[in-house]
Amino acid sequence: MAVDKVTYQTINEELRLSNITLVAVSKTKPVEDILELYNLGHRDFGENYVQELAEKAEKLPNDIRWHFIGHLQSNKVRSIVPFIYLIHGVDSLRLLKEIDKQAEKSKRVIDCLLQVHIAQEETKFGFDETELLNLELKQFLNVRIKGLMGMASLTDDINKIRIEFKSLKTLFEKLKTQNPELSILSMGMSADYKIAIEEGSNMVRIGSLLFGERNYENK
Repeated sequence: MAVDKVTYQTINEELRLSNITLVAVSKTKPVEDILELYNLGHRDFGENYVQELAEKAEKLPNDIRWHFIGHLQSNKVRSIVPFIYLIHGVDSLRLLKEIDKQAEKSKRVIDCLLQVHIAQEETKFGFDETELLNLELKQFLNVRIKGLMGMASLTDDINKIRIEFKSLKTLFEKLKTQNPELSILSMGMSADYKIAIEEGSNMVRIGSLLFGERNYENK
């Protein structure tokens, strides 16, 4: 399936009016699909895999704002630091230190979001509230913390999802009292982005609604 342009334009306009950033999640999708949205004026694209992202970045226009939204391993940071726009899933102090180190080598300051563990699933990564509130966000010279990111549980229980998003918004506001420069709350994907927006998200990551279901055969 190619890009659903009607759905894209509907969602994009809806979000634009509310000043919410749409990150089009293009993981596993071909360069041609990304170019379709690019030619409609879209610039924010999200990828989960370092190698795939690096290959696409080489082939596509350099004014694309690439968001890394997957679980980032420390030993792969250097591959994306030269061109990445925003790293969403910074889930440990160790990873923050590595991004800072590699960013210094590239003479860049990298914008990052701290991932918060709000879901009940053990497979989710991220900081907990105590770790966040004890973290000195300005200790790194080459990393700029822009806000928080979280993923709700994979469940049909809308109330559960809402509670998880609400808890992240509360934590965001608490952290913001100490760090007023924080501006991004990234939560919500194709299945739950409307709930996320109702609970305060100002950046959503939408893939399958725009690009159709993914093919993971080669991943």
